[in-house]
Amino acid sequence: MSDGETLRSAAAGTAPERAAGAPALPREALEIAAGYAFAGPALELGALLWDGSCLPDAQIRVPLPMLNRHGLVAGATGTGKTKTLQLIAEQLAAQGVPVFLADIKGDVSGISAPGEPGTKVQERAREVGQEWTPGGCPAEFYALGGLGHGIPVRATVTSFGPVLLSKVLQLNRTQEQSLGLIFHYADQKGLELVDLKDLRAVVAFLTSDEGKQELKGIGGLSTATAGVILRSLTAFEAQGMSPFFGEPEFDTSELTRLAPDGRGVVSVLELPAVQEKPQLFSTFLMWLLADLFHDLPEVGDADRPKLVFFFDEAHLLFSDASKAFLDSITQTVRLIRSKGVGVFFVTQTPKDVPADVLAQLGNRVQHALRAFTPDDQKALKATVKTFPDSPYDLEEVLMGLGTGEAVVTVLSERGAPTPVAATRLRAPRSLMGPVEAGALDRAVRESPLYGRYAQAVDRRSAYEKLTGAPASEAPEPPAPSSLPRGGAEAGREAGHSGGRGRPKEETSVVEQVVGSGLFKSLARSVGTQIGREITRSVFGTARKRR
Repeated sequence: MSDGETLRSAAAGTAPERAAGAPALPREALEIAAGYAFAGPALELGALLWDGSCLPDAQIRVPLPMLNRHGLVAGATGTGKTKTLQLIAEQLAAQGVPVFLADIKGDVSGISAPGEPGTKVQERAREVGQEWTPGGCPAEFYALGGLGHGIPVRATVTSFGPVLLSKVLQLNRTQEQSLGLIFHYADQKGLELVDLKDLRAVVAFLTSDEGKQELKGIGGLSTATAGVILRSLTAFEAQGMSPFFGEPEFDTSELTRLAPDGRGVVSVLELPAVQEKPQLFSTFLMWLLADLFHDLPEVGDADRPKLVFFFDEAHLLFSDASKAFLDSITQTVRLIRSKGVGVFFVTQTPKDVPADVLAQLGNRVQHALRAFTPDDQKALKATVKTFPDSPYDLEEVLMGLGTGEAVVTVLSERGAPTPVAATRLRAPRSLMGPVEAGALDRAVRESPLYGRYAQAVDRRSAYEKLTGAPASEAPEPPAPSSLPRGGAEAGREAGHSGGRGRPKEETSVVEQVVGSGLFKSLARSVGTQIGREITRSVFGTARKRR
C-alpha cells in the first residue's frame, strides 16, 4: 500500500496496512489526515506537511458550512496571507457564496482575471495534488468616497452613528457620549445629518449664543466638550475626509449578490488611495459589517454562508480603540454568525486581535512568524499557546514555514476543532497580482451599479436648515439602463461588472425614479422629518428604511 493509499484508508476509518518494503507513515500523520476527511462540501486548502515532506493524498480542507464561524489568517509580511485569502475567496465564489475583500495594497484586483500558468504554479500544483486551471471570479470594485478606482461607497453621518464616528475622530469616552447626545438632539429636531458639514453645523449651533440654551435641554453636554468635537470635525474635514460621507448611501445588500451563473460576486474595496487614513477605512469596514448585521435575517446553521467578509490589516481596526468600540465589535462578531455571515481577520499575529474577539474565531491559517527580537519571541510563544495540542513542535514549525505554507486548524462538520496540520497551500486560480488600471476602470464604468452611486447628491439637510443656505441642485437621474434594482435580486439579474440588467423596455418610469439615488436619499429622510427618533444598533448606526 502506498503512502497515499494508507492515508485514504485512515481517513475512511479502516486500519492502514503496510505494503511489503514500504515504510508505514507515523500514526500522528494518519490521525491528522483522518481529521480532515469531511463528507460534505468543503474548500481545499492544500496538502499535509509531515517530517519535511508534502503528502498530496492528505488534503487539508475546511467544511463550507463552517465558514460562518469566522477565522484568522495571520503571519509575517511576505509569507502569503494575501494569496491565502484569494484562494479561499475564489473557492467560496465558485460555490455560490458572495465575498467581500478589503484591498489595502492594491494587489487583490487580480481575483477577477484568470491566473497566468508558469513553472512555479505548476510545481506547486504537482506538490499538493491540485488540478490547476486558470479562472477569474465575477467581481465588483468599490472605492471609499470614490477616491481611487471603484464605484463610490458613501455613508451618511446619521447611519454611521456616534460610536464609529468617535473612533475616526479619536474622541475619548466622555466626548463619545457627548457626540451621542448631539445625534439625539439632531434626531429630535429633524436635523438630518447627511454629511460632515451637517454635523459641524449642528455642533456650531449648539456652541453659539443662540444654541447654548439647547445644551441644557439634552443633559450633560458642556460647551467645552462640544467645542472639542467641533475642532476635531474641522481637522477631520481638513484632511480630505468629506467625500466619504454623503448620499447616495451605499446599500450593503449589494455585497450579497450572485452572478447570473450562480457564482458569488466578489466585492473588492480598493483602498490604496486612502492608505494614509487607516483609522477611517478600518472603521468604515466595521460600518459595512454593522449595517449588514441590521438588515440580514436570522438563518441559524445554514448549509453555506450568505457572505464571507475579510478584514485585511485587522490590527488597524483595534488600534487605540475605546472599550465601547471593542465591546461593540465583539458583540457584532458573536451575533452575526447567526445571520450567515463569516468574518476573517487578516493580520500579522493573533495578539493583534483582542482576546474576546479571538475567542469567536473557529478557523485558523497561521503563516510563518519571525523571532528576531525578544518581543518577537514572546509573540511566537503566545501564538503557540493559542493552538490545540499537537504532535508538532509548533515553535520550530512556525519559524521554518516557507512562503505559501501555514499551520491550519478549522472546525469540523460537527463543530469540533480539527488536528493542527502544517500545510503547503494550493495556488489560486486567479491572477496573483493587480489587473491593469485601464481594465479596472472599464469594469467599474460598465458595472450596472455605477449609475446608481457615481453621482453625489447634496440635498437640503441640517446645514441648509441652520444656515439658510440653498441645497445644491440635484443631478439628473442616470439613464434607465444603469438603474438596476438593489440587493440580492439585482445581483441575480444584473450579475457582476459587465453583466446586464433587465432589458431597457421593461423598466417603467416609476421604477426609474424609485431606483434613483436621489429618491432613496429623500425617502430615508421622511421618518426623521416627522420627528421619528432613529433606532440605533450596537454601534450606534441608524437602522435604514429600505
